[in-house]
Order: sequence, then C-alpha cells, then structure tokens
Amino acid sequence: MIHLSTSLKYYKREDVQQAIVEHGRDKEAAARFNEQFGKRPDILTYPGDVLELAKQGATSFHCSEELWTNPMLLVPQMEKKELDKLRKGWDLLLDVDCAIVDYSKIAAYLIVKELKLHGVRSVTIKFSGNKGFHIAVPYEAFPQEVLGKETRELFPEAPKKLALYIKERIKKRLGDEILKKESNSFANVAAKTGKKVAEITSRNESSEVTATDKPLLNPEPFLVIDTLLISPRHMYRMPYSLHEKSGLASVPVDADRIMEFSKEEAAAEKVKVGAYHFMERKNAGQNEAERLFLAAYDFGKRQTVRVEAEKDSGSSEYEEIEGKIPQQYFPACIKKMLDGVADGRKRALFVLVNFLRSCNYGSEEIEAMIKEWNQRNREPLPHLSISSHLSYHKQGRKALPPNCSNASYYKEIGIECTPECGTCKNPVAEAKQIYRRAMRMTAAPGQPRQPKKRKQKREDSNL
Repeated sequence: MIHLSTSLKYYKREDVQQAIVEHGRDKEAAARFNEQFGKRPDILTYPGDVLELAKQGATSFHCSEELWTNPMLLVPQMEKKELDKLRKGWDLLLDVDCAIVDYSKIAAYLIVKELKLHGVRSVTIKFSGNKGFHIAVPYEAFPQEVLGKETRELFPEAPKKLALYIKERIKKRLGDEILKKESNSFANVAAKTGKKVAEITSRNESSEVTATDKPLLNPEPFLVIDTLLISPRHMYRMPYSLHEKSGLASVPVDADRIMEFSKEEAAAEKVKVGAYHFMERKNAGQNEAERLFLAAYDFGKRQTVRVEAEKDSGSSEYEEIEGKIPQQYFPACIKKMLDGVADGRKRALFVLVNFLRSCNYGSEEIEAMIKEWNQRNREPLPHLSISSHLSYHKQGRKALPPNCSNASYYKEIGIECTPECGTCKNPVAEAKQIYRRAMRMTAAPGQPRQPKKRKQKREDSNL
C-alpha cells in the first residue's frame, strides 16, 4: 500500500497532473484508493482534480478504453445500443503480464514489432507499474468502417479479434525467444516461473512434423496477453499513475528500446514527464491500421470454419440439450469455481457466465447465482463490475467458455482437472456428457433415449 505522504508528494507535480488529465480526455475516469475504487462514472477536467483526489487518499488513476461523447451519462446495466450511441470510439490496449519482467519485455517487443509489420505506425507502449506493459493503438488509426459497420460500434468484439490475432501471430516466436534467453533450457524457465517442465512444453502442430522436430516452449501458463479484460467500461492504469503494489509509476517507454527498459526508470523520484508519449493521437493516420483489421477478421473467420468443421465431424460434444442442466451435473471444475476463488475473479466470472448461458440458464437465474458466488470469493468483485458484465452478456449470443486446456482461465486461478473429469475439451461438453449419462441410467426399460437436438453454434475462437 502507498502511504498518503508518498502519493501526495508525487501528485503535487503539475506536469504529472497535466499529463494524467490530458490522457483522460473523453474517457471515463476513476480514482483508486489503495484497494478500493472511487465513484463511477467520473471525469478529470482540470489538473487540480488530480491533486484534490490525492489529498483525499487517491493512490492511482484509471480510465476507460472507450471514448465517450459524455462519460457522465454512463449508468450501470446500460443496454448495448445505448452504449453504442454514447460511444464515439475506442482504443486498442493490449495488456502483457508476467511475474518475470524480462519475459514481459520480450512479449511487448514482439507485439510492437508485429503491429508495425501490419503498417501501424502510431503504436506506443508504457510500463504497467509492476510486472508488465500496455501496448496501445489510438482510435484515430482505425478505419471508419469494418465490413459495412461503424468501427465505433465494434466494441468489444473487434479489439478481442485483434488481440487474439496478434497473440497467435507471436506465440511461437515468444516461446523461442524466452527459451533462447534461458540457454534453451526448459528447466531454467520452469524454475523461474514455478511451473513444471511438462506444463510449459508443447509439440509442433504443423502437418509436416518430422522425427527431428524439437518440443516448443508454451508461454501461456506463465505469461498472459489479456483478452478477457477487453470489456465494456473496463479501465486501465493511466500513464504516470502510481502502482499500489510496487510504488512505481506507469511510465511511457521508447517503443524502439523496450528491451533496454529498467524498472528503476519508473521510480517516482526519477519520472520525467514527456520523455516518451503514450496513445499519441495527433500522429495517427486514419486507416493505417486497416491491414491489421482485415487480417484479424480473416483469421477469425478461418477459426470459425475450423470450429464448424469440428462440430460437423460427428462429435456429440456440440449437440444442444433441451432445458437447463441441473447443478448436480456440473463438472468438478465448475463446482469448485462456484465455491469462490481467491484470485482471477474476473476470469472466473467470464467462465461462469458463459457456462451457465450455454447450459440454458436464464438471465435472472444467472444473476442470482453470480451474486451468491461473488460473496463466496475471498474478496468480492465490485457490484458495478458484476452488473456491467451481466448486462453485456445478456444481449449477446451464447458462447462457450474457454476450453479446459486454457491454463489462464483455470489452472492459474486454482481450478484444475481432477481424476473424475472426462475426456471432453470444454466444461459445457463435459456437463452435457454427465447429464446424458445420468438420463440414460434413469430411463425406464424400453423408454427411448433423449433425442438429439440442434447443434449449438459457437461464435468465439476460444474453442
């Protein structure tokens, strides 16, 4: 925790105040008071607003990824069409997080390089203030329309597509570069990250695998390029804001010298405002990110085709079931998650809402179950986080939760497969299998089995 005298001394700097206010133009803002956020919605209009909040105990300042015509008109549980009408744009923000800062630097470097290869010149980067980096592309660099729809309305689906595409593009190189840094030793990486060698090892999935192919390093179990947190009204730490855990500032970094960055540069007493910039709008050229959008959407389309091919292969995993699946047939991982989590609450919320919707639970039932679940967490999520998440998902199509193999959403937050787990790839598929098995066992002699229902369509690329 940051002591009041420390934060107040830092936020008394007029250059820091000005930089924070300028970054928050047209964005919803919120002050954090060590472990709790202040009121929402809020805005920062004058440099003096920063100082006044610091006097009240504010330790950091956060703002939305979205740009609004009037942020003060935002209210909890707004309909998507209302948000779309109020939203004037959104920025792309990629969040890289790893306990090993050197690994975060490698990921950030590769992301910046990949964005530039796609013609994005206005990419900027800042240190998160603790262990990772934020990479940004301003809305001014985007095409005005994508596939006939206004880009400003494509939130959060478009930034998620962009993030998933970039993440997939750098995946192999990221593993190679981290392994290279550790003298090609999987054991060294495992020792630093606290993972088992088997957890961070993967095989070449190319169709041209040969006997000489070497195992690959899979960085996903210990390094997160977050796509989950790209959501309506989600906030990120503003540049030059302090970080409660480290006491360091979230300073902009030279995009061409990421690998040379040292955390000492982010010490409050060493911060130089204006040395580098973050989210530079004036230098962004309209349509410079057009190639990136087209590539990401094409990638998403190919992923959807692949998923549909899997569904059409005859697997019963994807067959719809009529009526909701009772809780006693939930897989062990979901039951454990419903008991509450100590860490990864937002990731767990994402999993649970998609799981319950896919198991045919109604909006009111889901809301009641999520509220009960939230009270079981070691530290409950704020009511606004819950309500905004539920409101968004209430209006969208059903989507399955991430697959069981996705460590970021399960193992890393303390949810692991158990011996009783089946062979299904997804918790929803496992629930359906358990339910069907139970129905067959309880069916009266001679009674026909439950008929197969239509197959559920999937819309995301987590599968």
